[in-house]
Amino acid sequence: MKASRFLKTWPLFLGAVLLFLFGWWFGTPATGEKHIHTESDTLWTCSMHPQIRQPNPGLCPICNMDLIPLEEGAATGPREIVLTSEAVALLDLRTAPVVRAPAQAEVRLFGRIDYDERRISTITSRVAGRLDRLFVDYTGALVRQGDHLAEIYSPDLMVAQRELIEARRSLENNPSGAARDTRRRLLEAAREKLRLLQFSEQQIAEIENSETPSDHLTLYAPQSGVVTAKLANEGQYVKTGDPLFKVADLSTVWLKLEAYESDLQWLRYAQDVRFTVEALPGRTFHGPIAFIDPEIDPMRRVAKVRVNVDNPDLALKPGMFAEAVARSSVTANGRALDPSLAGKWISPMHPEIVKDGPGQCDICGMDLVPAEELGFIPDAKGAPEPLLVPASAVLRTGQRAVVYVKLKEAGHYEGREILLGPKVGERFIVEGGLEEGELVVVHGAFKLDSELQIQAKPSMMSLTPAGTEVDPAEAAALRAALAVYYPIASALAHDDEPAAKQAAAQLAEVLEPLGLADFTAPLLDASDLKSRRAAFARLSQQLIALIRERAPDAVGPAYVVHCPMAFGGGADWLSPEPKVLNPYYGDAMPTCGNVTETLSLGSSTDH
Repeated sequence: MKASRFLKTWPLFLGAVLLFLFGWWFGTPATGEKHIHTESDTLWTCSMHPQIRQPNPGLCPICNMDLIPLEEGAATGPREIVLTSEAVALLDLRTAPVVRAPAQAEVRLFGRIDYDERRISTITSRVAGRLDRLFVDYTGALVRQGDHLAEIYSPDLMVAQRELIEARRSLENNPSGAARDTRRRLLEAAREKLRLLQFSEQQIAEIENSETPSDHLTLYAPQSGVVTAKLANEGQYVKTGDPLFKVADLSTVWLKLEAYESDLQWLRYAQDVRFTVEALPGRTFHGPIAFIDPEIDPMRRVAKVRVNVDNPDLALKPGMFAEAVARSSVTANGRALDPSLAGKWISPMHPEIVKDGPGQCDICGMDLVPAEELGFIPDAKGAPEPLLVPASAVLRTGQRAVVYVKLKEAGHYEGREILLGPKVGERFIVEGGLEEGELVVVHGAFKLDSELQIQAKPSMMSLTPAGTEVDPAEAAALRAALAVYYPIASALAHDDEPAAKQAAAQLAEVLEPLGLADFTAPLLDASDLKSRRAAFARLSQQLIALIRERAPDAVGPAYVVHCPMAFGGGADWLSPEPKVLNPYYGDAMPTCGNVTETLSLGSSTDH
């Protein structure tokens, strides 16, 4: 019964087995095909953590996001980097063009209001006498031109008055005759004497028409202003020439500012300056620069700048603090753009005097000069414009300046060192390294620099400064030292102490020119692998410092690798490739560490 059942079912069983074998044979790829599908040259990375590099797709070990293919592109340059569109979006990279335009500088200055020295008068006594009365008897009094200041008793004045009265009587009594011209000359001489004593025409006429001289005469203010000093007291005897009052006219004042020497290039004579004072909120005043001190304060590194300011309502008072802004639009050759001065003529002594044509200054009488002679041009036609780059695009490191330029290929960026001029507002003038129209990264440049280091490329922040020349002899000595150094590192990484000692025997000759001969004995005399590794760590530290300081990018391929666990506090070493082969732990932890810096690229034979 059982045999009969088996005979009936065995063909079905045999068919199933044959079907399985057929599927297995034809479904399994050949060995070569299996290698092609399982081992791909494509690397996979995380769009959020670009330091992750995996040979196969999967999840990011940090954020658990799906990995994406890493598109290396054609970034063959050591300062170039290629990013995917997703990476550009995540890094939030923004660019702006390099342009040619007038440099719009804005200089902020601080100072205070002061008296206009040209409007300060000292009222002196023109005759000797006694001050019997002072009408202005306190400092700060406001006087107008013609106001009486004091009453003085002077015998000399009485004599001068009597001479005038007698000369007038003599002419009246003898209106004709041979001596008539002589009497007229005597009368005019008596009048002139009083004029020289600063008597007004009205006073002279009153004295001349009086019958007897007055024993007291009144002194009047020659100008309007504020009494800044009272130099005599009532009842005091004064001599000819003694000062009585100082009067300052406040219809114009000076704004005295201080400018740092770096700001002086944006300031020039006759330039308009606007300012505010805290005591008068909401009001803005302005005036032209009339003086820039040719000397810099050696201690404070500032220069004095003076602005002439009209003050018709006397609102500005000496001593007020002011905050000023000077705006300047400058071409590449340093000429100031000011359309308002087109065809104008300016006084070289008083910049507030501006006329439409040649002539003389209304104040000092000096000949006016064209505005162009003072450094101004009316428009930018034909004038070279400076090359400007946004300030946010510039990475400053010591004396160097670095920008990242977006190349024509999508996702391609290049780090570039540039030569900077002065800063103007939110931009820098570029003296070299960029061309008009190039796009520079204005947001996210530091992220790009970090990505360069993650890809084991040299950071733009640690390159050799522009203009620094590497000593060929010193670079050659460092290359020779590395040729011996790398075999020692490899031997230690493989726990091969005899090979490490044998390679170290060549160190004395190559370290002598570098001043590192003292590091030879510890490597040779070490009694065990641990102490030899400690001596190797000290040598590594010195070599890294020497290459970084004296010959970066000049010793062939050299990468700094850091092990955070070595010797308790971490240690660095040099590798000819951007990969980790730990000389401090050997076979125990061969891949402990990460590449932190690229000191040099290329083949050592190129240098």
